[in-house]
Amino acid sequence: MKVAIAQVNTVIGDFKHNFDKMIYFANKAKDLLCDLVVFQELVITGYPPRDLLEKKDFVDANLAWLDKLVGSIDGIGVICGFVDKNSKDEGNRLYNAAVLFEDGKILHKAYKGLLPTYDVFDERRYFEPGRSFGAFPYKGRRIGLTICEDVWNDKDFFSKRIYHIDPLSLMIEDGADLIINISSSIFYAGKRELRWKMLGAVAKKYSVPIIYANQVGGNDSFIFDGISTVFDRNGKVIARGHDFKEDLVVCDLKDSEPSGDMHPVSDSETESLIEALIMGTRDYVKKCGFSKVVVGLSGGIDSALTAYIAVMALGPENVMAAFMPSQYTSAENFEDAKELAENIGIELVQIPIDGIFKEFLKFLSPSFNEGDPDITEQNIQARIRGTILMALSNRHGSLLLSTGNKSEVAVGYCTLYGDMSGGLAVISDVPKTLVYELARYINTDKEHIPKRIIEKAPSAELKPGQLDQDDLPPYEILDSILKGYIEDFKSVEELVDMGFDRKLVKDVISRIDRNEYKRHQAAPGLKVTSKAFGYGRRYPIAKKIAPYHPAPGP
Repeated sequence: MKVAIAQVNTVIGDFKHNFDKMIYFANKAKDLLCDLVVFQELVITGYPPRDLLEKKDFVDANLAWLDKLVGSIDGIGVICGFVDKNSKDEGNRLYNAAVLFEDGKILHKAYKGLLPTYDVFDERRYFEPGRSFGAFPYKGRRIGLTICEDVWNDKDFFSKRIYHIDPLSLMIEDGADLIINISSSIFYAGKRELRWKMLGAVAKKYSVPIIYANQVGGNDSFIFDGISTVFDRNGKVIARGHDFKEDLVVCDLKDSEPSGDMHPVSDSETESLIEALIMGTRDYVKKCGFSKVVVGLSGGIDSALTAYIAVMALGPENVMAAFMPSQYTSAENFEDAKELAENIGIELVQIPIDGIFKEFLKFLSPSFNEGDPDITEQNIQARIRGTILMALSNRHGSLLLSTGNKSEVAVGYCTLYGDMSGGLAVISDVPKTLVYELARYINTDKEHIPKRIIEKAPSAELKPGQLDQDDLPPYEILDSILKGYIEDFKSVEELVDMGFDRKLVKDVISRIDRNEYKRHQAAPGLKVTSKAFGYGRRYPIAKKIAPYHPAPGP
């Protein structure tokens, strides 16, 4: 059997866009004499549709477009994901479904059985789990049709399983000799290797080929890397799609010597992260109806990296940068911002804030108590800049990109309604140490980001002689503590056992917990780590800050 995998960049709710993409790829696969073309999970609706699933007209439209698709493609079998209705009187009213059709006839339906509710997933909110996991005949094969999470529960691969059943093992028991998995697997650093290792191990364990069809593109905070892959019965990769772009991957599943397309993917995790951020930015901006962006340049590394990503995503002609100096801004930061703008070919406007700041203080002085300037004056400067950037955004119809990194966002080293203003926080899931790594990688071929920006000590420049390290521990230490607490869920004691100073650990954790209210009001950010702030980290704002008091004795 000759199979094509089409990894499609969908738009959630744009049924015609998704339909047209599927028709294009199905015809392309048919021209290549393929027997079957496989699309991803919920390709009809786009993934994740979230509470659009609560709208009856949305679900009905998805079914109408599926009917149109079934009647529009002939001469090739098609597997794709859609939303089906639950006709039973109990349970959730919908299924996350897959269908096989050919020449106007539906041959088989499958319903997703394992519905994730961890991290960013909440599928049990909408869907009823499927409960039938058998194989079905098609073109001389017995196919086990699975949807994403259904293959992520092998007892020999995972030391602790989330679910009580393994749909894949049940299909194998029913005689499946080919597993097809349609997926919308959300990207984070390191997941590619985990996915390959897991799917390869399962293919080898059961001695069956596995066809894995994954979504590509960015939808809100989520990035999908594609890399649709085919594994032979020995767990070897025999076909692979591109990462971070649409693709059609063809594989001939001959019993004697199966083979297929091997398209290139990113060589390193660093390259993968850059490509993810570029694609995520491009798709967020364009799918939200914008074509241009504005970025505030400070002369620092965070805004430099954000501007570079914007240029690579949208082109330099669609990126405007604003430099807004105050009395505390160094001449070298202006020089660096100017050099960066020239290097990446973007427009740079200069709007000083000194006069505005003085006027603010003049009008506020009757309400201020006597005393030395403090964090209040620093925040005023940041909020002036935020207002200017939003004004440029409004005037030019451009989306404002905020430039804060994960380290700053974690401990609240950012100003609400100031530098946190914006429509997308491009690097809010990128720790500061990784910001430097990405900047150095970007400069491998040529100096896009001026060398001095990478080498100088970071500073908010909101008071004389200010440096980040005056208020924060060294980023190498801070980022290690943040990863342990946020991504690895370690306690104070576990972090201390890792060698970190107890007082420092408690201070960092206290800052993280105290600043939850800021993050609840932040712009959405692009998820690139296993645990990002935002939708997948749902902590209360009003709470007791860790460490917690032990329970009293009996």
